[in-house]
Amino acid sequence: MNFGQSIAYCFSNYFNFNGRGSRSEFWWFYLFATLCGFVGSVWDASMGDTSGSGMMYWISIIATFFPSIAAGSRRLHDLGKSGWLQLLAITIIGLIPLIIWMASEGEKKKNKFGQPIKLKR
Repeated sequence: MNFGQSIAYCFSNYFNFNGRGSRSEFWWFYLFATLCGFVGSVWDASMGDTSGSGMMYWISIIATFFPSIAAGSRRLHDLGKSGWLQLLAITIIGLIPLIIWMASEGEKKKNKFGQPIKLKR
C-alpha cells in the first residue's frame, strides 16, 4: 500500500476497527496525520498564533484521530493482539512495546481477526 492508498483506505474506513491492517497502511497514515498536524501548526503560526496549537492544528488532529485509532487497531489485529492495547500509550513506558508491535511483521496465517493481508505489488 502506498501513501495515497493508505490515506484513502483509512478515511474510507473511518470507524472500522475490525479486520487486519498492514504495516504500510498504518505507517503511511501515521506520517500523513503527523504532517497534517505540522501543517496546521505552521498555518496557525503564519496567522499570528504563536502557541503552536491553534484552530487549524486542532482541526487536523480531530480529523485524523479516529482513522488513526482504527488503523492502529487493525495493525494490532494483524499481529493477533487486541486493539485495546493502544491504551498502553497512556503510560509513557507503554509506547515502547507499541512501537515494536506496530513495526513487526504480521502473522502469515489466519488468526481470530481474519485472513492475512494480501498486498498488491
